[in-house]
Amino acid sequence: MKKQIEAKKYGMVIDLDKCTGCGACMAACMSENNVSFRKDESNKLDSITWMRVYKLTNGKEFPEADMCYLPRPCMHCEGEHGHAPCVSVCPATATDYNHETGIVSQIYTRCFGCRYCMAACPYHARYFNWWDPVWPEGMEESLSPNVSSRMRGVVEKCSFCFHRYQLAMNKAYNDGRRELEEQEYQTACTQACPAGAITFGDLNNPNHAVTKIAQPDSKHGGRPKNPNAFRLLERLKTNPKVYYLSSREWVRRAGDNYIENEGKKEIL
Repeated sequence: MKKQIEAKKYGMVIDLDKCTGCGACMAACMSENNVSFRKDESNKLDSITWMRVYKLTNGKEFPEADMCYLPRPCMHCEGEHGHAPCVSVCPATATDYNHETGIVSQIYTRCFGCRYCMAACPYHARYFNWWDPVWPEGMEESLSPNVSSRMRGVVEKCSFCFHRYQLAMNKAYNDGRRELEEQEYQTACTQACPAGAITFGDLNNPNHAVTKIAQPDSKHGGRPKNPNAFRLLERLKTNPKVYYLSSREWVRRAGDNYIENEGKKEIL
């Protein structure tokens, strides 16, 4: 009898107490996924950044002033019924939820640019291509052959470097294996972070570091049991797979991660 392969649920834990805001994750993401850029990037409404780092402050004067940096990739939401908000509204089925990996995909050749997904995403993690990508002379040779370059008129977003998962699975099949080791599939931002603030792995695997850190509660939509862990906009019940970690209460509150509990706001 063939052994059934359990479904994966890949996710991240980002330690905000370690993040220095250096932007290495942003640079690694753009390089790995052939993210286009313009000569003048001053207009951030037109720029594309799958991984974006935000600066948060507690709003207090010195000496109580404090700040932290918050990297924001796509949250790869699961929703209450196994569908992310963006998946539910896409008329072209250009984006889908992969139940085998827990990753929200984006199929560029199906997208016709209606941007419903951008309106539905509460995390502003999706970007529209207003122009065809133009690469500086010679840079085409350094583009990754494993990721297609997106054309004008389509939406794109973080894919958890899904092409790396496919390459790792191909290697595993050639080796006669059906399962991946934790380090065989890692995102570019995880490997590039000099502070080691990003941890990536399978949230369904109790032996993976992400599961040990976040301690997701499967009975409550994956809400973290770790008191220092939280997810953004928890009250929306999008059940994102990106967890944040901080020992500072004001940082956790800034994530707006409360839920309604009998008419009261309960901070997770």
